[in-house]
Amino acid sequence: MRRPVIGIALVALVAVTAPASADNAHHTPTRSEVREAERKADAAADDVDGIQAQIDRANASLEAASIAAQQAAEAYNGAVWRLQQARKAERVATRASRRADRSLAVVKHDYRDAILESFVTGSPDLNEFSALLDADGLSSALDRVATSEIVQREFVEKRSAYESAAGKAEEAEEAAEDATDEAADAKADAGEAKDDAEAAVAAAQSAATTVADEKALLLQKLARLEGISVDLAQQRQAALEQQRQEEIAEQAQQQAAEEQAALEQAQQEAAEEQAQQEQEQEQEEQEDPPADSGDSDDSDTPDDTTTDDPSDEPDTEEPPATPPPAGGAAAAVAFARAQIGEPYVWAADGPDSWDCSGLTMGAWAAAGKSLPHYSVAQYAQSTPISSGSLQPGDLVFWGSSSDPSSIYHVALYAGNNMIIHAPRTGRDVSEESMYYWIPPNFFARP
Repeated sequence: MRRPVIGIALVALVAVTAPASADNAHHTPTRSEVREAERKADAAADDVDGIQAQIDRANASLEAASIAAQQAAEAYNGAVWRLQQARKAERVATRASRRADRSLAVVKHDYRDAILESFVTGSPDLNEFSALLDADGLSSALDRVATSEIVQREFVEKRSAYESAAGKAEEAEEAAEDATDEAADAKADAGEAKDDAEAAVAAAQSAATTVADEKALLLQKLARLEGISVDLAQQRQAALEQQRQEEIAEQAQQQAAEEQAALEQAQQEAAEEQAQQEQEQEQEEQEDPPADSGDSDDSDTPDDTTTDDPSDEPDTEEPPATPPPAGGAAAAVAFARAQIGEPYVWAADGPDSWDCSGLTMGAWAAAGKSLPHYSVAQYAQSTPISSGSLQPGDLVFWGSSSDPSSIYHVALYAGNNMIIHAPRTGRDVSEESMYYWIPPNFFARP
């Protein structure tokens, strides 16, 4: 939108029509002089609009750098979280491998004893031949054959147990090796993610400095063109940006309200349709009862297909949203509010500095619930809800797409469309409108 440049036009017009002496004090501007004044005014207006466009582009570049930094910082948190999970899996696999090795050692010892016993007692055939030579005769031979068969069965069982234990030990060792490799890969990924986050944060800080310097020069030009002081130009620009942000927030809030109303309407219509179908089905069953398949007296046999007890009717109402733990949500909000004013530092989780998921993790830890230091995992470990179901203590997320894996920012809902969060580098923990920025697209209850 072109700014009004009446003042500039008047200045230009006076400049071209100013009297050179008292003789032409009542000089009437010619048509060409008026056109020239209008041309200069238009040129000045174009400069004003152009400068404003440059300021808008500078703000947009700063916003893009800020989002990139948040995405990189949460990607690092995710890499660290996966590394922790991989190391945990490695410890579990290593312990399982050690247990399998100990079991194998026991079974191996039993198997070795069985082999030695087999060599000492000799083969079943030799035992039978020796028994025939004994004074006990055939009866003793049969006893010896039976004993030999028992020994052989025990030998086979111990051999089978050994082979099974050996196989399990080998599998456990391979699993431990795989877990170790995965942990090493996760560590490497975390290192790369850390480098990326550091680079993105440095780029965002550099962009902030560059944009601040650029806006200062542009505002100086704007002040000269509009004939006002630099301070006034800065105040007007801040007010203009605040007005735009409020308009965006209002539009986002209205859109969210419309979407929630549409969702509730659809749910109500679905419930009414289901209730209507059940009512029609019940009427059909009452009008056309099932045929009697036996000879028993109908008056003595209760009809199990229908009931007049309303408690047996299926529940057609929407189940209420699961409430947060008693006192837990209030404690989480109180903790987060106590951190307001503390600085944002990427990957920080307190006690004096925070990033977005570090703050929500700390808040819910104060409420007695453990959450990971990673916004994507916080959403995955919580119960998704709609924006219309938000209660204080719930989590509000921003993602770059409709896929939860794209989440890169999280805040704690404080009620009345307000959130408490650690916004980004250069901004402290604050409480502000949920729609202060781009609209959130994920909501969940821990």
